[in-house]
Amino acid sequence: MKLKGKTALVTGAGQGIGRAIALALARDGAQVAVLDIVKENAEAVRREIEALGIKGLALVVDLRKRPEVERAIAELIAQWGQLDIVVNNAGWDRMQPFLESEEDTWDKIIGINFKGTLYVLKAALPHMVQRGAGGRVIAIASDAGRVGSSNEAVYAGTKGALIAFSKTIAREVARHGITVNVVCPGITETALLQGMREESPKNARVIEAIGRAIPLGRTGQPEDIAAAVAFLASPEADYITGQTLSVSGGLTMV
Repeated sequence: MKLKGKTALVTGAGQGIGRAIALALARDGAQVAVLDIVKENAEAVRREIEALGIKGLALVVDLRKRPEVERAIAELIAQWGQLDIVVNNAGWDRMQPFLESEEDTWDKIIGINFKGTLYVLKAALPHMVQRGAGGRVIAIASDAGRVGSSNEAVYAGTKGALIAFSKTIAREVARHGITVNVVCPGITETALLQGMREESPKNARVIEAIGRAIPLGRTGQPEDIAAAVAFLASPEADYITGQTLSVSGGLTMV
């Protein structure tokens, strides 16, 4: 129970990678606030957390709406009185060539993937700094933000921005004992990935080709990403900050 006595917040935790992260942190002893735009999903994960004998909290939030984010974090602080671990996991993408994309798609990707993180940290970090007990911030970016990815130009742009932003925040809050790191998944089996497969045969072929190129011979699972996050949230990672960790089965090695 490495995280006993800690409070964690995970965005986009109603399914996929976010759910796996929330459960991994709970298994390590942290009480976990599950933020998701779908109430039923957030409540389902909260129940899974509580089945482990750990406190859970379900908060319904559209990360593109700053007042909703601020209200959710205020509710978390009011109920639990502390916030130690923030995992900015929520993300969205639509696989298509940039020249075929439209501004409303750009706005949705940027709003969820990048601006949502800004809203969360703008609301959460003051509490963490004022409490003076250190803390952890972990962003889920993507290898697309490190090396680029065809048909994901705006998505890759937001993930690259998230990496640069996180490194800068790591410098700014280090004196408060707060570490900030980034985990970059490679291709990972989630509902979002399956939706991309089903959107077009071309997408399905691209995803299949990427999967064949993974040196470890399999597509990632949400639990692979959750394990990396749990490590970065643990006491063993006290002296790690401003770093970017690829969890991709060796698909990228740069």
